[in-house]
Amino acid sequence: MIREMKDSDLDSLMFLYQQLHDTHVYKGLPHEEPELNRLWERLLADENYHIIVADEEGKIVSTCTCIIIPNLTHEQHSYALVENVVTDRAFRGRGFATACLDFARDIAIADGCYRIFLLTGSKNEKTLEFYEHAGYSRYTKTAFQQELP
Repeated sequence: MIREMKDSDLDSLMFLYQQLHDTHVYKGLPHEEPELNRLWERLLADENYHIIVADEEGKIVSTCTCIIIPNLTHEQHSYALVENVVTDRAFRGRGFATACLDFARDIAIADGCYRIFLLTGSKNEKTLEFYEHAGYSRYTKTAFQQELP
């Protein structure tokens, strides 16, 4: 089942995020971290912040984030940004990430967005081809990043 996050998803989501960058440094449970919980509450309350999850028999196996950004150009149509796309290794290749991305696109369309961006730090050709297959182009815009202190 593809759906938006709910309050009880934080622990599962944080464990899945470890596979986003192949980091296995997360040791505690999120409910033990007050700052993380404050941020989680803020995200839950933000109508423009959507964490989409694929729930397979009660387990979150894939996710992406879709953020709607209000905009003064393009006749004041918003645009959307997709980030944090990850699927549990044991569930890859079964269409879960594609379904999450489709759900994000539907949210953007329903909100009247004129465009949706997807950012990835991956240089893996297979990953880039997956995003192209999902309808994204790597040749339309150039993204630059600046790390902040």
